Amino acid sequence: MSVRTRDRLGGRAAIAGIGATEFSKDSGRSELRLAVEAVRAALDDAGLRPADVDGLVTFTMDTSPEITVAQACGMGELSFFSRVHYGGGAACATVQQAALAIATGVAEVVVCYRAFNERSGRRFGSGVRHREPSAEGAALGWTLPFGLLTPASWVAMAAQRYLYAYGLTPEAFGHVAVTARRHAAANPAAYFHGRPITLAEHAASRWIAEPLRLLDCCQETDGGQALVVTSVERARDLRRAPAVVAAAAQGAGRAQEQMTSFYRDDLTGLPEMGVVARQLWRTSGLAPSDIDVGILYDHFTPFVLMQLEEFGFCPPGEAAAYVAEDRLPLNTHGGQLGEAYLHGMNGIAEAVRQLRGTSVNQVPGAARALVTAGTGVPTSGLVLAADG
Repeated sequence: MSVRTRDRLGGRAAIAGIGATEFSKDSGRSELRLAVEAVRAALDDAGLRPADVDGLVTFTMDTSPEITVAQACGMGELSFFSRVHYGGGAACATVQQAALAIATGVAEVVVCYRAFNERSGRRFGSGVRHREPSAEGAALGWTLPFGLLTPASWVAMAAQRYLYAYGLTPEAFGHVAVTARRHAAANPAAYFHGRPITLAEHAASRWIAEPLRLLDCCQETDGGQALVVTSVERARDLRRAPAVVAAAAQGAGRAQEQMTSFYRDDLTGLPEMGVVARQLWRTSGLAPSDIDVGILYDHFTPFVLMQLEEFGFCPPGEAAAYVAEDRLPLNTHGGQLGEAYLHGMNGIAEAVRQLRGTSVNQVPGAARALVTAGTGVPTSGLVLAADG
C-alpha cells in the first residue's frame, strides 16, 4: 500500500456549482455544444461568469479539448488544465485534480466536465473496435479470442465467480436494479422517469452475458454534466451552499487491467476500490456508519454489491441482502441504470443536491455523501460533506 497516512486535501475545496444538459438517446447536436451547455449551466448555478474560470478538467476520452471549451464558453486565460484516464474511473478524480489545483493555488475556479453522444454516436457497450496498437490493447489479446468482446462479458466473468463463491443466484443483482429504477421513477430528469421495475421484471429480462441480464446493465446516453470547484472560503460567498470535498482518492490494485483483471488471486472483489476506500476513510476520519447517502457507480449491478463490501458497509457476500433492506439510501437520482450514463459525473451532481437538500429523493438531514467512479478499472472516489 503506497499511501499510508492521512492526506491534507480534505476540506480545502468545495463544489460550488452543478449543471447538465437533458439526458437523451439522440441529442441532435455536437459533443462540444453539449459540453458548453453543461459548463455554462454549472457556472450559472454557482453565480459565476466564464471569465472567472482559470482551470478545466475532463476525461482522456473526451472529444472536446479544454482550450476549445474555454473558447466556446467565452473564458479567458487558463492556468490549469488536466485529463484523467480510464473511462468512468476518472469521474471523481476530476474533482480531486481540481481540488489539488485549488489547494495549491494553481487555479482559483476549476470546472470539471464530461460530454458525449454515447447513444447516438460512439456506443461504449458495443465493445472493442479498431484502435491504435498499445500496451493496453495488447492485454485484451488474452480475452478477446475467447469471446469476451464487450464490457458486459468482461464483468460477467467476475459476477459468475461472485455468485459461485457465496452461493447466490443472479436474482441477487436484482435489488440494485430495482432500487435504482425506483428512484429514477421519481426523478423528472431521468430517462426512466415514471418507470419503476419489480424483481420479477428484472428476472424476466433477457440475458446479455450470463449471469448479467438486460436490467443489470447501465444505459447508453447522450448528454453533458459539469461541476464548478473552488475554495471553501470562496464557495461560501457564492449562490449555492458548498459541498465540501472532505476526502478524494484514486486507486489501482495489484494485477490491475481495464475490466479484465482475471489473473488476480480472487475475482469476488474490487481491489482498486479497496485502495480508494481505505484512503477516503483515513482522510475523512469517517466510517460507513457516518455516511447518509451512497452514490455508487452502477454500470453493472454486481459491481455495486462488491463496492459496498469493499467499503465495509457489510461483509463479503452479504451486499444483496444489505441493499434489499434499504439500509443505505443508494443512487437516489436513479444511477446510471435509471437516470443516465454520464460516466459517473451525474452521480457527483446528485451528491451535491443531497447536501443542498434539493434532491427529488431527498434524504432528510443528509450531511455526508460517498461517491464512487467506475469499477473494474483504475478508479476514484469522494466523500462530500455539507459545510459546517
